Amino acid sequence: MPQRVSKDNFHSEVLSADTLVLADFYSDSCIPCKRLSPVLFELEKEYEGKLKIAKINVNFDSELASEYEVQAAPTLVFFKNGEEKERLRGAVKKSEIIEVTEKLIKE
Repeated sequence: MPQRVSKDNFHSEVLSADTLVLADFYSDSCIPCKRLSPVLFELEKEYEGKLKIAKINVNFDSELASEYEVQAAPTLVFFKNGEEKERLRGAVKKSEIIEVTEKLIKE
């Protein structure tokens, strides 16, 4: 299940993770974010052990959103070995997320 992450555990859960991490910067009031949530849940199951989903609420963790220059929700930021590798913005399709995930897993 995607894990809620805050500035307090962002480093340990995202930057220090030993797997690919998809950080979902979302808002509770965002309709596209709500539609994306079950897709991310499916992806975490499909890529078990290869992909970790971290959910960051931009309303509560605005410092993290600002630090990573997140301008709108949803914004999906892929991290590997503590570095940002790719970013998707808006209501993206599952196929787009899979394409980026597959590419980054192979790197």
